[in-house]
Amino acid sequence: MSQNVKIPLSLLNQAIDLLEYINVSDYDPTIVLEYDIVLSALLKKKQSLDLRQSYAKIIFAEDEDKRFDARMQYLQHKREISDYR
Repeated sequence: MSQNVKIPLSLLNQAIDLLEYINVSDYDPTIVLEYDIVLSALLKKKQSLDLRQSYAKIIFAEDEDKRFDARMQYLQHKREISDYR
């Protein structure tokens, strides 16, 4: 059974930054594979959180113009994420 944990967003960002900084090219291929799996999962989670925040801007927009702008930014962000995957 898979369980989730809550961590501060700042810690998630620090972990991603640290993992992206580490050069694992000289390590055993098994470690490199595990590294890639972990980094990919954390990046996917960050993208999901960013997309959720972008969507929330649509919901809480003050007026129709801001809602339209927020929706366009959300759709652009969503497109960028789907292109990345």
